[in-house]
Amino acid sequence: MPRPTSDVQACEAHAADADLDDLRARLTAARLPEAETVCRAAPGPRRWEQGVPLADLVDVVTYWRTGYNWRSFEERLDRIGQFRTTIDDLGIHFLHRRSPRTDAIPLILTHGWPGSIAEFIDVVDELADPKDADAPAFHVVVPSLPGFGYSDKPATTGWGTERIAAAWVELMGRLGYSTFAAHGGDWGGNITTVLGGRFPAHVLGIHTLFAEAPPGLSTEGLTAVERKWTEETRDFWRHRAAYAKQQATRPQTIGYSLVDSPVGLLAWILDKFAEWSDTEDSPFETISMDRVLDNVTLYWLTRTGASAARIYYESHNSLDPELRVDVPSAISMYPRDIEKCPRPWAQERYRQIVRWKSPEVGGHFPSLEVPEYFVKDLQEGLAAVLAAHR
Repeated sequence: MPRPTSDVQACEAHAADADLDDLRARLTAARLPEAETVCRAAPGPRRWEQGVPLADLVDVVTYWRTGYNWRSFEERLDRIGQFRTTIDDLGIHFLHRRSPRTDAIPLILTHGWPGSIAEFIDVVDELADPKDADAPAFHVVVPSLPGFGYSDKPATTGWGTERIAAAWVELMGRLGYSTFAAHGGDWGGNITTVLGGRFPAHVLGIHTLFAEAPPGLSTEGLTAVERKWTEETRDFWRHRAAYAKQQATRPQTIGYSLVDSPVGLLAWILDKFAEWSDTEDSPFETISMDRVLDNVTLYWLTRTGASAARIYYESHNSLDPELRVDVPSAISMYPRDIEKCPRPWAQERYRQIVRWKSPEVGGHFPSLEVPEYFVKDLQEGLAAVLAAHR
């Protein structure tokens, strides 16, 4: 079994008690606005038309202050295995769970925004050591994006998705994995596409939730469902993507609030978990409040609200229109994700789609919303990828 190089060091997570005390004090002293002015008589998406409803926020803040246990999350990270290495003068943090199976394949999972490594902690064990002996097994690597979590914050511009993908190849090489599979959604999907397109000598194949077609394609010949996907995606970018424009153009400005106010940070992130999940009203219909707070508290304790937002400044609309992915690709389009790409469009970039899946349930965060299905879909998708590669 390959062993890490000396450039990789084990680490542990442990927030100072003073930082946790300060968080609770800030939550206690929070100043909140009045309630929203839209209909809120019954559960439903209309309650969220102006953003996070006051009553919902108060409930989460109360639990965050009085019931949530950050130490439990730290312990889970330590059990999986945490490491750091320096690549291109930037410290990169990652989880690494080796499989006991001799036939395991290296796999890198990349998160997006407003997610983090917290998205994957419930699926790492099953991917590494599946209960089904016939399912593929993986040596799982889950890095924190630059400026996210326990990775360092870039001090200069230039850490866009192309550079991150190159760093991931270097990271996997240091772990002894000269070839590997890759998965991602959101920014992780973008990075996974770059990995497959730029580094075919290292990438066995990819599984992505975020297929990105080249620009300028026609809707002619699309099915009614595919046309609906394009209309929904266009509507999203026209009417519901102000957060992305803000972070792509003025990440420093919003960053002051995200780093200074835990309630502001919570609302900014919770809004996306609510809108982008496959639920009728609250994200907590499918995602536990603890897991959302693991994610938000990680942002808070590492003070990464501004540095994480800068990935939009570095990479918004930056995917090379000419980039093509020739390695085997498995693509899943969850029904409530914010961008869904028709297969005919995807085929213009991904030249060897070996599995295409349109699940019946799930949104932007399937590893949290439908973790058992997510694992099965990822296993089956990567099994098809590996079969095609051989």
